[in-house]
Amino acid sequence: MTDTYLGIIAVAVAAMAVIQVVAIAVAFRASKRAGDALARFENDVRPILTNLKTMSADAAKTAQIASTQAQRAEQLIADLTARVNDTVSAVEASVVNPAREAYAIIQGLLAAFAAFRQGPAPASHRPPSAEEEDALFIG
Repeated sequence: MTDTYLGIIAVAVAAMAVIQVVAIAVAFRASKRAGDALARFENDVRPILTNLKTMSADAAKTAQIASTQAQRAEQLIADLTARVNDTVSAVEASVVNPAREAYAIIQGLLAAFAAFRQGPAPASHRPPSAEEEDALFIG
């Protein structure tokens, strides 16, 4: 019986060896298929990544251009404001100030004409009385 047990053990060991060889072959094929699938995936994703890199570079360039344009617009507005202020100052200096002076001269002339029309003021200067002088005395 020991020979029978030894035969059964030998057949079982051989069957296990065959199963292990088949399992190794299946695992090798599966790993090869996984490697091929990964290579196909990398080939499919590579153009997408390239497009994403290009799009992000374009977005950064566009943002930089927009920032530059905003700075130019800000400078243009500042220059325009300065020029408007200078123009207002020049108009005020050349028109408003002389107009004020002319208005003051006209008002003076009108006052002079009004004084000539009214004639001399009535003389109501009487000498102060003694009582009024006593009230002003400090002492």
